[in-house]
Amino acid sequence: MKIICFGDSLTRGISIVKGRLRIIKQNYPNILANLVESFPSIEVINKGVFNDNSDLLMNRIDKDVIAEKPDAVLINVGGNDCNFKWDEVAALPDGEHEPIVPIERYVENLTAIISEFQDKHITPFLLTLPPLDPARYYRSICTQFGPSIAHWVSSVGGIEHWHGMYNRRLKQLAVEMNVTLIDVRTYLKEAGNLNQLISDDGIHLTSEGYMEMSRAIFQDLNIHYRVSETF
Repeated sequence: MKIICFGDSLTRGISIVKGRLRIIKQNYPNILANLVESFPSIEVINKGVFNDNSDLLMNRIDKDVIAEKPDAVLINVGGNDCNFKWDEVAALPDGEHEPIVPIERYVENLTAIISEFQDKHITPFLLTLPPLDPARYYRSICTQFGPSIAHWVSSVGGIEHWHGMYNRRLKQLAVEMNVTLIDVRTYLKEAGNLNQLISDDGIHLTSEGYMEMSRAIFQDLNIHYRVSETF
């Protein structure tokens, strides 16, 4: 059985190490591969790309998923979709700014991605957006782009507003398309101290966070495939 992990930097395994963004070995696909070692003939492949959003996932479906002929694909994307072009916000803090991928297009993209996999008899799983730490995230982007973004952020409700909105729509889509949803967001919130699970930039995970994310995915995959008797 082959499982593709398809997503952005949270799939790739990005974290803050000694103040810098790094790819760490303790990413969720690697940890998941270790967790499934007790099951025969399961291969887990990491197809996460830093800074990807659903537009960019659309462009690499054939190469990174279809060509691999997997049995299942874990889809984790949205954090970059609901983010903003902070350089433009900093330049025009009184202007109007849209998320990088507006929510309507985000849903359209995911619908097309899921339909493509279903048509190819690949079982899709949707992963919710992991929680973030708004305070640390804003400190991070203010360091990069300057304090002028604070005025705009305060007027639109903050990134957690958009993050939550995209996540709720993701969950609704899973119901509409009858796709298994793995709620890593809730699992991580209940797993322990988020300060230890979320890295210093407020949005990526620590090695401990990726471990908890992997456990949530393994738990749901185990339940799913025991029921279908194919694991």
